[in-house]
Amino acid sequence: MSSLCVILVVLIICLSTPFAFGDDTVPSAYEVLQDNNFPVGLLPRGVTGYEINKKTGEFSAYLNGSCSFSLENSYQIKYESTIKGVISKDRLKNLKGVSVKVFLLWLDIVEVVRDGDELQFSVGVASADFPVENFVECPHCGSGLNCNKSDDFLSSF
Repeated sequence: MSSLCVILVVLIICLSTPFAFGDDTVPSAYEVLQDNNFPVGLLPRGVTGYEINKKTGEFSAYLNGSCSFSLENSYQIKYESTIKGVISKDRLKNLKGVSVKVFLLWLDIVEVVRDGDELQFSVGVASADFPVENFVECPHCGSGLNCNKSDDFLSSF
């Protein structure tokens, strides 16, 4: 009878204790940015999903539609419904789907590099630096700032 009690106690302890077989939680697109030393505000609020090849860093992020907002009240930024590129620590390259309005022209942002507390945005022939602190919150298309992690999911190639 005492061995039955021991087995019952062990079974109760095992069933009431969470098992740690590894963390199966899927990071959000914003967490992937942070894992690569970028602030979450590089993506607008409401990313509906993304895909990433963990070996090459190639990614696609998806929004419900195109989106635009102002940066420092001087630059207009536009995101297409699909944003593609290659991510690595401190560098986003081969970007597609993000553009900036300079004077009357829309230019594609092709690369973002983090250098300390600065982010350098390149349109190929020219670049501009902005403080990282400008991107600590996610822009909300149209107005407001916030990150919505609940709508994110990941699938790997």
